[in-house]
Amino acid sequence: MKIIVTHDSPDMDAITSIWLIKRFLPNWENAKVEYVPAGERLSQSKSKDQIIEKIKDNDVIHVDTGLGPLDHHETSNDTVCGASRTWDYVKVQSSEFRVQNDKIDKRIEAIDRIVKVVTDIDHFKEVFWGDATADFHEFSLVNILEGLKVQKPNQNDLYTEFISNALDALLHEFENRIWAEEEIKKAVEFKTSKGKGLGFETINDSSVKLAQKMGFAIAIRKDPRKGYVRIKARPDSGVDLTGVYEQLKKMDPTATWFLHASKKMLLNGSVKNPKMRPSTLKLSAIISVLEKL
Repeated sequence: MKIIVTHDSPDMDAITSIWLIKRFLPNWENAKVEYVPAGERLSQSKSKDQIIEKIKDNDVIHVDTGLGPLDHHETSNDTVCGASRTWDYVKVQSSEFRVQNDKIDKRIEAIDRIVKVVTDIDHFKEVFWGDATADFHEFSLVNILEGLKVQKPNQNDLYTEFISNALDALLHEFENRIWAEEEIKKAVEFKTSKGKGLGFETINDSSVKLAQKMGFAIAIRKDPRKGYVRIKARPDSGVDLTGVYEQLKKMDPTATWFLHASKKMLLNGSVKNPKMRPSTLKLSAIISVLEKL
């Protein structure tokens, strides 16, 4: 049997380490997880030097406890945690990451960035995050984990399963974010009276949100496969898309156009409403309308 050992009441560092092993270390996806008091090892453990230790007929890995190779509590280095050491090990051991292609490169970068956040959290650096006392930080995964421990105390397996599922989703989100960053580099920048705009042809909807976070007053995305169009303005931009809505309806009356009540979002097609008819207008034609705002 393969066993992963970590400390009781596992935190983000411990669970991320477990997730990395079960998700990416070959033949460890069904490993059993056992919990010990923080700092300790399995009672039968004799070696702190080996990553995979043979105990009876079991292969055992200790993470974030026991002062072994995948622990970090012997050092004050705030750029290291159990997850970072585990990732360094798994990345070398997994044949998945030895293949060089764009998809694998994005996955490696995504995990690098996830582990970097986990490392910062493990060293309490969330106190330096922007607007650190704001309520929205309570929606962060680390705070949800703390709330779960209050709601359902002494259920280590539950915490590990919950956060591991969330990390699976986060991996996809980080990969999407990296892809969006690349799409923005290829986007068309334009000017309006309300500020700069950015337009792109991509199936990645995260690019719109990212453009807004970067300060662009307006972002427009046209889906090159389905023809759908999404136009969004920052809440603080002063943009009113009513005129754009009226103009685009005249230019392409067969398409379905929906103007949000805020007047800052104009949609043509949505996964939420597959009955909407896509626009035949080119991205450049829609940008020309937006430039007259």
